[in-house]
Amino acid sequence: MKIDRLIGILSILLQKEMTTAPELAEHFEVSRRTINRDIEALCKAGVPIQTTQGTGGGISIMNGYRMDRTILTSKDMQVILAGLRSLDSVSGSKYYGQLMEKLQTGSSELISGKDSMLIDLSSWYKTSLAPKIATIQDAIENRHIISFKYYAPTGESTRTIEPYYVVFKWSSWYVYGWCRKRKDYRLFKLNRMDMLKDTGKDFVCRNAPLPDLETENIYPMEIKVKALFTPDVKWRLVEEFGPGCYQETKDGKLLFTADYTDADYFIGWIMTFGDKAEVLEPEDVRKRIREIVTAMTKTYKEE
Repeated sequence: MKIDRLIGILSILLQKEMTTAPELAEHFEVSRRTINRDIEALCKAGVPIQTTQGTGGGISIMNGYRMDRTILTSKDMQVILAGLRSLDSVSGSKYYGQLMEKLQTGSSELISGKDSMLIDLSSWYKTSLAPKIATIQDAIENRHIISFKYYAPTGESTRTIEPYYVVFKWSSWYVYGWCRKRKDYRLFKLNRMDMLKDTGKDFVCRNAPLPDLETENIYPMEIKVKALFTPDVKWRLVEEFGPGCYQETKDGKLLFTADYTDADYFIGWIMTFGDKAEVLEPEDVRKRIREIVTAMTKTYKEE
């Protein structure tokens, strides 16, 4: 829609000192002529846009111009404030709260009624998580290398990376950056990091791609599992995998099927159900569980 494209163009012009018609045409996948008409429409709407010809020229907004907040609707403001409030739930500072106050000031006509959306991104690890996020954000802004000790299933290691993004995904926080040890982009889980510090050493910003956060790319599902559960744990299956993850058998049990990327993780998860679950496939996982149960029996045997 044209109005969406006009708002998009205005947003780009407010964020960048200068852009060009070809760049805008490519971004919005329209012709250069269409962009020229959009720029003309913005000018007629009172947006002070200026164009500069020649090498280094382009399209920009006159210095000192500010966007009228009335371009935002009440619903827009509610969503913006909900987003800021969610960031404040993991922030170690009052920055987002102060930013909310700035937005709310003079915008009371856009904020009516009670908040309808509350998002809390904090966790049990908020005390240690907030300082990590703050350190990484500062390092990203200043283009500083960070170092930390990392605990992974394969062992412990010390890493130095060029950080580019703080990521919230799969109910956890990560940092995405160029790992100098692996010579590639990597995603590191913040809760597995210790002794995190900003080294103060600068790095030259790479043309870092956005992290591909599709689950199948990060965690390829190569293990097909099948298990039977007793009916009284149905709530857990629904909560964790949705109501379509099982089929009821004739005897009332729940036949669960799923794809997993890590056998150890699956075994750890399935054993939290105790005797209310039985793995049917794959056979090597059944064998490992038998070995674990045998070893536990020896550990907990009565004297």
